[in-house]
Amino acid sequence: MPKQVDHAERRRLIAGAVCRLADEHGLEGVTLRDVAARAEVSMGAVQRCFRTKEEMLAFTLGQIGERVTARARARLVESPAQSARTALGHAAEETALLREEDRAEARVWLAFVAQAAVSPALAQTLRADYARLQEAFTGLVREALADSGHPEPPDPRRTARTLLALADGLTTHVLVGHLTPDEAYEVLHAHLAGLWEAPPGSAE
Repeated sequence: MPKQVDHAERRRLIAGAVCRLADEHGLEGVTLRDVAARAEVSMGAVQRCFRTKEEMLAFTLGQIGERVTARARARLVESPAQSARTALGHAAEETALLREEDRAEARVWLAFVAQAAVSPALAQTLRADYARLQEAFTGLVREALADSGHPEPPDPRRTARTLLALADGLTTHVLVGHLTPDEAYEVLHAHLAGLWEAPPGSAE
C-alpha cells in the first residue's frame, strides 16, 4: 500500500530547511535544489508542495510569524494572573527576538524583511504578520491603560503601532551590534514604563 504523505507536515519540513539555509547563506543562497537536499526530500516533492520559489518563501515567512506569535501567547498562558502591563512587556520581548536562542530566527526574519521590499508576495505576508501582532498589542495596551487610571490615556492603536515598530527596530540594532541584548531590554522597558506615567502638569 502506498505510504500516505502528510502534505502539511512536509510543507513545514521544507520551511524549516529554508530557514536553516537562509540563516547560513541569506535568501540568495536558497535554491529549490538545496532546499530539497537539506529537507532530505526529492525536488519533485518540493515542487508538489510549492508551485514557485516565491510561494515557498511566503509560506516560510508566515511560519516564522506564527512561531513568534505563538511564543508570545504561550507566555501569557503560562502566567494568566499577571497584569496587562507585564503581559504587554512579555509580548514585546518575544517580538523583538532579543534572546541568544532567538538569534538565528532574528537573522532569518530580517533576511525576509529585506526581500519583502522587492517582493509583493512576501510584503503581503509580512503585513498580515504585523497586523496580527498589532491587534494583540492593541488589546493589551487597552487593558493596561484601563488598569492604570491614566488621566490622559493615549490612543491604544497608535501606542501599539509605536511599540511594535520599536520592538522590530531593536531586533536589527542587536543583530548588527549597535546595542547589546541588555541595552535593548533597557530601551524597551523604559519605553513601556513611560506609557503609564502621567504627562507633566496632569491633575493628580
